[in-house]
Amino acid sequence: MNRLFYLFSFAALLGLFACGPNYAYEQALEIPENGWSYEDSLLATFEIPDTNTIYNLHLLVEHTTFFPYQNFYVQVSTQFPNGERLTEQVSLELSAKGGVWLGNCSGETCTLDIPIQQGAYFNQAGTYELSVHQYSRRDPLPEIKSIQFALEETDETR
Repeated sequence: MNRLFYLFSFAALLGLFACGPNYAYEQALEIPENGWSYEDSLLATFEIPDTNTIYNLHLLVEHTTFFPYQNFYVQVSTQFPNGERLTEQVSLELSAKGGVWLGNCSGETCTLDIPIQQGAYFNQAGTYELSVHQYSRRDPLPEIKSIQFALEETDETR
């Protein structure tokens, strides 16, 4: 009987993990151990083969519970295949107003999936570069362990 229970539990766990987002691209961007300085830009390069597909862009932030702020700012720059660059400042909210962490926390580490753009499409097929720059008041910014960029392909087209 125990064996059947474990087999069923394992199958259920596999089903849960199989239903996650459909990432067309994802890359972990490691932060130096001594903190994220202004000079440490994080870079992801990805291909867009189809200009009709709609995407959601995510930053997955891993931080410690010792992070001293509710949020921090980054500048996200996208370079298009034709060389054009678009830059936007984004506030990454890590905790609620009462100080409760918004992500999934285990021990002293929390991970939070932050959608930075929903329903995005790319007008040009080709190679794109996305860079993320720390843009907060503190340099270096402590207790941020990593940033992961993920490009989620939706079922929608334009």
